[in-house]
Amino acid sequence: MDAQSGASLGMMIIWMVLIFGMMYFLTIRPQKKEQKRLQAMLNSMEVGDSIMTTGGFYGVVIDMTEEDVIVEFGNNKNCRIPMRKQAIAEVEKSEQASA
Repeated sequence: MDAQSGASLGMMIIWMVLIFGMMYFLTIRPQKKEQKRLQAMLNSMEVGDSIMTTGGFYGVVIDMTEEDVIVEFGNNKNCRIPMRKQAIAEVEKSEQASA
């Protein structure tokens, strides 16, 4: 093996490390940050908070368990649907808690 092929192999390894480093900072790291933000939002959710589901429906949390919530949609008090916490996209704190 001559010096030129050894140098090109070294440069190729350096480029691969740089590319993997860029992939980490551009894709994996932001995704992990978003997962942490979403988990913190779901952990701080309480009964009475307004939510928006991943399907775009707005409702109010009326009961919670460890993994599920019961959400009341619209003004009809009979429209209560149990759903997974992972199906919640946004949480807005109730005004009663802040008052």
